[in-house]
Amino acid sequence: MIFAIEEINNSTEILPGVKLGYKIYDACRDVLLALKSAMALVSGQEEEQLNGESCLRSSNVLAIIGQSSSSPTVGFATALGSFHIPVVSHGASCACLSNKKIFPTVLRTIPSDYHQSRALVQLVKHFGWTWVGAIRSDNDYGNYGMAEFINIAQQEGVCIEYSEAIFRTYPRKKFLTVVDIIKSSTSKVIIAFVSFNDLEILLKELFLQNVTGLQWIGTESWISAKNPSIVEYYRIMSGALGTAASSTIIPGLKEFLVNVRPSSTPGNTGLNKYWEFLFNCTPLRNDQTESLPFCTGSEDLNEVNNQYTDLSNNGYSSNVYKATYAVAYSLHNLLACQNYKTADTNSTCSKQLNIEPLKMLQHLKTVNFTTGNGENFYFDENGDPAAKVKTYDLVNWQLNKEGVVEFVTVGAYYSFLPEGSQFMINNDSIVWSGTGKKVPDSVCTDSCKPGTRKAVQKGRPACCYDCIPCAEGEITNMTDSTDCLKCLSDYKSNKQKDQCILKEIEYLSFQEMMGMLLVLLSLLGASLTIFVTVVFYLNKDTPIVKANNSELSFLLLFSLILCFLCSLTFIGRPSEWSCMLRHTTFGITFVLCISCVLAKTVVVLMAFRATLPGRNVMRWFGPFQQRLSVCAFALVQVIICTIWLSKSPPFPNKNMQHSPEIIILECHLGSVVAFYAVLGYVGILALFCFVLAFLARKLPDNFNEARFITFSMLIFCAVWLTFIPAYISSPGKYTVAVEIFAILASSFGLLFCIFIPKCYIILLKPQKNTKKNMMGKMPLKSV
Repeated sequence: MIFAIEEINNSTEILPGVKLGYKIYDACRDVLLALKSAMALVSGQEEEQLNGESCLRSSNVLAIIGQSSSSPTVGFATALGSFHIPVVSHGASCACLSNKKIFPTVLRTIPSDYHQSRALVQLVKHFGWTWVGAIRSDNDYGNYGMAEFINIAQQEGVCIEYSEAIFRTYPRKKFLTVVDIIKSSTSKVIIAFVSFNDLEILLKELFLQNVTGLQWIGTESWISAKNPSIVEYYRIMSGALGTAASSTIIPGLKEFLVNVRPSSTPGNTGLNKYWEFLFNCTPLRNDQTESLPFCTGSEDLNEVNNQYTDLSNNGYSSNVYKATYAVAYSLHNLLACQNYKTADTNSTCSKQLNIEPLKMLQHLKTVNFTTGNGENFYFDENGDPAAKVKTYDLVNWQLNKEGVVEFVTVGAYYSFLPEGSQFMINNDSIVWSGTGKKVPDSVCTDSCKPGTRKAVQKGRPACCYDCIPCAEGEITNMTDSTDCLKCLSDYKSNKQKDQCILKEIEYLSFQEMMGMLLVLLSLLGASLTIFVTVVFYLNKDTPIVKANNSELSFLLLFSLILCFLCSLTFIGRPSEWSCMLRHTTFGITFVLCISCVLAKTVVVLMAFRATLPGRNVMRWFGPFQQRLSVCAFALVQVIICTIWLSKSPPFPNKNMQHSPEIIILECHLGSVVAFYAVLGYVGILALFCFVLAFLARKLPDNFNEARFITFSMLIFCAVWLTFIPAYISSPGKYTVAVEIFAILASSFGLLFCIFIPKCYIILLKPQKNTKKNMMGKMPLKSV
């Protein structure tokens, strides 16, 4: 500040002819001392020690620069608010000071902690930390700053495991309690919104208990504080990272600092003790209290390399520099020859004006100037510095080869940039606590891998969760997903539940073993039937073929061939035509088959009745009537199938309800009523045929065809009665296989029971193939 005032007083471009004076008070970061000093400035009289004598002089304070911390600034700014004396702080960053209704006279050159809180949250998010601890000073700075940080952190998905307050006047028991909380916590990152005076006491207790391995994230109040105790505590604070007030180069400041000399002026002796510490000599001859030799005068601060001469992290100095120039430019605008001019254009401004503090405040709010390093500076509507340049430096604690702790700038934060691009960080240059170049982890729960979703644990923060595998048919392909996405209907989730894959399509195909076996049985049945047809045709004039009504037998054999072959329509990928064909063909061919068997049964009964004296019933059921009955029975089934196909035909369908893993390609029946009407009609004919054959089973012929029809119908009915429950309960392609099996089994039953005995006689027992043998009577005790 002194450097800036001397620079202004020696300048001809700002406040020509006006000299600025200053009074410096040391408030020791104490609210009461700050209030006492401020009230002395505005009371109208201020006490001053000059040449050992006390004197009173009129006070003419136009602005107060300070304080370095928030609570003292809040205290005296509240007390001085009614006097309208502007307060320009270089270090009070509490977000509460932006409230112009409560603090209308406060302006500052340091950014509000609103930006710092957001910067810390973005820093935590940048490195993937979601589970952190928090320590704050129990004052305006710590409480307001931490409250803002926690509020923003919770919105951004960062959880706070604990938040503890400390203050330098608290008893040791309180600090030990905080140490125990830190030791028992699972978070590895600590956000410290504290002043160094408070933090130093906590560090001492952590040092005594050797609490290491924690990553400290600091604020501008301590992260770049050049304190001698830093080296001692570096073991527990190594790799500390935080936001510091943005440093700028102030031309001439370094030369000014190294040319300062001790003074004997009362109130300006602060450098004397420091001089004794640096050079081990006393600068004043009249100081006989010390046993140090008198300095020679050749001592040179240029040869000193310590925190006094190190301007690498001079954020506060830069803020004081800008605050002093803001006051000077405001006064320049207020006085710069606007209210008083002489004929000489080079004349100075009036020094006779009685400047009101309120006018000074109004000009401060609108001041706009460019600093020596080219930075344009002005205050926004909240009295905060306008965010047009770098807001904070990102500082990292590192130990150099000489064992000295250095504050290395590893990045910067620009609050005016869009979120996501505000931080510019050189990750490779950061040294981390205990891990060197590896970023430490600090999460309550490890990230949920793809294929799982987060489920918050009851009673715990949102960052603590369980990773629940996605349900069948759902996936997540991102980490830490809160919901699983449902796959499309044709897709299923893979084993890892991180990708949707096509479901397996299931149908009875010609290529699989079961399909090939059923095709083989179908062709075998058709071949056997053709063989029997050929045998019957070659022996059509023999008694056994004639006795079995050769016309109906050939029609029955033809229908059996169709029955065997219709089963092939059930195999293969269902299509619109195959679905309509398979059930209608099956229904019609089986009705044709059963109709033939029924006609043969009736013929047997009629033939027997015709042999009785006086009976001539065969003329009522001759060949024409037999053909007509078969056609009539088949026509009924054709009509049922026609109605079925016209109203609600079967169609290909993807069955996805049976299993989430597969798609079953099947033929939907369309009309279930029509399907069971077809089956029911076949069943009625079969049952009727079975009853008639059963009644004729003991007719006294040597060759009783009714007995074989009875067996065939018994097999037929048994197969189809067991088919219904098996059809309903079988899953997927096995439903089709059951239906094919029923068709083949009943067809083989008819073929074997009706025609194999005849083929046996024709081929192996031709001596029995005579009319006499056919007309002979059965033994009295026949099976």
